[in-house]
Formats: sequence, C-alpha cells, structure tokens
Amino acid sequence: MAGIPIEFLLFAATLLGVAIFHHRTFTVAMTGLLAIVAYKLAFSDFAGHAGLLGLALHLDHHWVEIANLGLLLLGFALLSRHFEESKLPDLAPDILPDNWTGGLVLLAIVFVLSAFLDNIAGALIGATIASHVYQKRVHIGFLAAIVAAANAGGSGSVVGDTTTTMMWIAGKSPLDVLHAYVGAIAAFAVFAIPAARAQQHYGKILKHDVGGIVVDWARVGIVVALLLSAIGANVAANLFAPDLLHAIPVIGLALWAALLLAWPLRAPDWKVMPETVKGAAFLLSLVLAASMMPVEQLPAPSWESAFSLGFISAVFDNIPLTALALQQGNYDWGMLAYTVGFGGSMMWFGSSAGVAVSNMFPEAKSVLLWLRAAWFVPAAYVIGFFVLLGVMGWNPTP
Repeated sequence: MAGIPIEFLLFAATLLGVAIFHHRTFTVAMTGLLAIVAYKLAFSDFAGHAGLLGLALHLDHHWVEIANLGLLLLGFALLSRHFEESKLPDLAPDILPDNWTGGLVLLAIVFVLSAFLDNIAGALIGATIASHVYQKRVHIGFLAAIVAAANAGGSGSVVGDTTTTMMWIAGKSPLDVLHAYVGAIAAFAVFAIPAARAQQHYGKILKHDVGGIVVDWARVGIVVALLLSAIGANVAANLFAPDLLHAIPVIGLALWAALLLAWPLRAPDWKVMPETVKGAAFLLSLVLAASMMPVEQLPAPSWESAFSLGFISAVFDNIPLTALALQQGNYDWGMLAYTVGFGGSMMWFGSSAGVAVSNMFPEAKSVLLWLRAAWFVPAAYVIGFFVLLGVMGWNPTP
C-alpha cells in the first residue's frame, strides 16, 4: 500500500491501538500479533520461508530471546519488590533537604536507583516518596521529572530498562549502552532543577524523621546477588560457552536460579506475579510482532533516525521500536538506548514508568497538562541528545 509493506501498516495500527486504548493494551497487542501472523501465513512469508513451516522456523530462531526477556521481566519484578520490602527507600525523608534541593535530591535518588532496578520500580519508589514528603500535593511537572529521571537513569544500564535488557539479550555488551549516560546526565541537569523548583512552589517538602525503620539488609543482599547472578552468567557464557547463549535462555535462568536459592532466606512477593505476567505477555507479543517486520525495507540507521525514534517513543511503546532496531542492526546502541529510553518521558503514556506513576496520580493522565507542566522534559531530551552526539559521535555497530 503506497509502497509500504502491509506488515508495517498492521504493526503501526497495533501501536496506535496500544496508545489509544490504555486499559486494553494486552488485547490490542495480541490482536495485532495474530493479524500479522495471519497475513504472513496467507500472503507473505517469514524471512523467505512460507506457511506454518516458516512460522515454526521463525519461532525456533527467536524463542531464546523471547524466553530470556520473559524470565527477566518476571524476575526483575520480584527483585524490585525485594528492594522495596527491604525498607531502605523508606529512609529517604530522613536525608532529603527541606527546600527545593530536596526535590532535586529525590530526583537524583530515582536516577541512581533506576540504574540498578527496573525503571518502573525506580519511578514508583520516587513517586511514593514524593507522596509522603509533599503530603500528596505533587506537581504534574515533578511527576514527569520522576518518570524522566527513572528513564534517564536506566538508559545506560542493561538492568535498568527493558529496552537495554533487550539489547543485552541480543548480544550487545553492557559497555555498548553505557555512553547513553553522557546524554542522560546532560538531560538530567536540564530538567531536574526547574522541576524541583516548580514542586517547591506548588507544595513544600515536609522533611521528617521517619523513625522506627529497620532496614532488612538480607533483602538488600538478595538484590545484589540477583543482579550479580544475571551479569555473571552472561559474562561467563560469553567467555567460556558463547554457543550456549543461543541455545538456552542463560541469563533468565541464572536470575531465577538465584531467586529460588534465596527463597529460604526471604520469600519473594508472589502477589505481584499475576499483573506482572500479564504485562510481560503484552510486551512479549509486541516484541514477537516486531521480529516479523521486513526491516530490510526500513531507512538506513543514522543519528537522525535515532533522534526521531525518541519523539516516536513518546507516542508509541519503545519496546517494539527497540525490537525493530535490533532486527535491523547497525545502530549506535548507546544513542538508541538514550533516545528510546528517555524519549518516552515526553508523554505520560510514552513509557511504562509514566503509565505506572500516572496510575498512582490519575490527574497526570492529560496530554495537555503533562506537556504544559513538563515543558523542560522535551527541551532536556533535545539538549541531552546533541551533547551525546557532540561528545561521543555516531558509532554504529552490527
């Protein structure tokens, strides 16, 4: 249709449906995936192989990647709950300054936490703390800044964002995405101060002695052990058995092995699993749909296309956009991690962290209010990108 493959039109319609129908995202994603599969079975093929055999070969080629991502999404949810239940984040009101710099420090905490936890968990922890210290009077611009800090903090870490975890699973080194922090730190410097000052003007911080908080250091130790198990398994497999990475989901299995070994010490919070499983199924269906796109017909990767993906991520989910980029290859993965990770912060539904925070504060679910109150986030995205480009340049790798 007008020279555009039908698969891309179906995929775009799916992403548009996800953006519009926020309470039916799983249904929309699964319907889109089934429509794409049906079209390819009837009228197209899977990388040169037609019919059910082509579908079977495609699934055989991608099952390790999908399984790894699914295991990590579920495992990281339990890891995040271990950290929250350790009570360590509850000490934040004790250490925050009692002026506008308190909001700045809170945003910095969210940034740092999201490098080690999933950005959704970092954003939720930040929003929970903000609700306490601002007595539930939180400015929408500050909520957007919490989301932006979480997305920026996770952009340079392979365990900090689903998009960077996908790159890691696809064989990219953690060092390949690390330089995203050049742009992320520059962006943080742009949005954090005006956001903190706007919040202090809207509602003053209530610094207080939390008292009675006993940190469960065993859970903190479990979090560290889980992260080390995933990273260690990946490093060991790359050094001693690289073929194993393509045969079984090594990283996901290592994380779950560590989770189960730690169970006698502290039980995981299994209550988060039903919602987490549904969310993971939604994301995996989008990733699988993206893997079926004829990416050879996309424009060649460039810094311009990476820059534009940041704005697209503000409207469409960044997970399938990242999957498309991985299918295509030859991107600067750190630059892509910054654009698709931080770019989603420009809209409340542009990232999973934004959706999670907006569920806590429903008044944030307004495009106009978000854009008006958080004008500094798009400005930070642009400035951070060109700082990254100027300092690191464009360095694509397969």
